Amino acid sequence: MISTAAPSSRALTLHAWRDYDKDACALPGMSLGAFDLTAPPDDQAARLWELGARRVEFTGEVDLTAVDDPADAAQAVRSLCLIRDLTARAVMVQWQLRLPPEPDDGWRDLSHLQPPRTLTGPADSAAALAEWRNGHYLCKCLWRQGPGFVQIRDRRWGELRRFTAEEPEYQQAIAQLSYGAPLRDVPPAIAADFLAERLVFRTGPLLWWLPYRVNRWIQEAMAV
Repeated sequence: MISTAAPSSRALTLHAWRDYDKDACALPGMSLGAFDLTAPPDDQAARLWELGARRVEFTGEVDLTAVDDPADAAQAVRSLCLIRDLTARAVMVQWQLRLPPEPDDGWRDLSHLQPPRTLTGPADSAAALAEWRNGHYLCKCLWRQGPGFVQIRDRRWGELRRFTAEEPEYQQAIAQLSYGAPLRDVPPAIAADFLAERLVFRTGPLLWWLPYRVNRWIQEAMAV
């Protein structure tokens, strides 16, 4: 069972279309309209995909400089987890991101996600966003479940970093962190390992799992 972060009282609002191309989305019948998402976060990406969404646009900005309040942190984590899950399905995601100025390379932790439309926070935001866009590709940081183990394959730093976890407690922690969990609820040694490898992201009092579970392979699975 997946343990989720404390729910936010605010709906997550986005617009969705049936095609990736912006011009095609302007044609009659291509808009799916606006969605105010209040359902559990683990099924939102699948629901949007099944409805035909191939391009989505978030309203507002994901602001990681204002996450001291638990409700704000939960809302930010909810947005980022949905962006992660939509990226895993190769959905085009239009969103905006505001990061704290330190660390200046903090955007790299998120660089496996669809690049945002705007990025604020790094000293040279334009250069950081251009590097994010130019270096982005599907399956950049993913995890997959095997019989009795979990494997993570991470290329956010340029080279392949591969991790395999066979211990049940690590697999349980991944499930716990999938949609955010308070840091205090995660076994300290496991949280420290995940933080050291930058496989989780801290948002206020919450940690959430960064790699996505791939839904659509862009090439043979063994080549990724």
